[in-house]
Amino acid sequence: MQFVDHSRINQSSEKAGRELVWTSDRAFQGWTCSQCEWNSPIPTLLADPEARTAYDRLAAAKFRTHNCADHLSRLGGPDSESFTARIRKLVSQGFKPKDAVELFLQEVALEYRNQPKVLAQAQAEAEDFLRRVRAGLI
Repeated sequence: MQFVDHSRINQSSEKAGRELVWTSDRAFQGWTCSQCEWNSPIPTLLADPEARTAYDRLAAAKFRTHNCADHLSRLGGPDSESFTARIRKLVSQGFKPKDAVELFLQEVALEYRNQPKVLAQAQAEAEDFLRRVRAGLI
């Protein structure tokens, strides 16, 4: 299962159109470029919210300076059924982020009631989504 979160940043005219994308799946968790295979993986065991916010700022700075021509082109699009995408959809429908997360977690609890690992992953993604909202990254 893949979790993707789109976050726009200020871009120069030659870099317009690319986005910094949060990606989380079994094999990778971190920031990626929407146009190429550039990525900034989250360090292992980085749990402190302040450290994660610092990591987000560092990844955004690296993203702004990377050259897409130095990396392979990105194939495919974001997973529309990811946990983060589901929360973002609720927010776009008018729910406040905190209410969207609460509603999302209730939905996941019903859908995956016999899968504690999925429930724990949804909870972690929801908390990380709210942290990013509070930090102004989303």
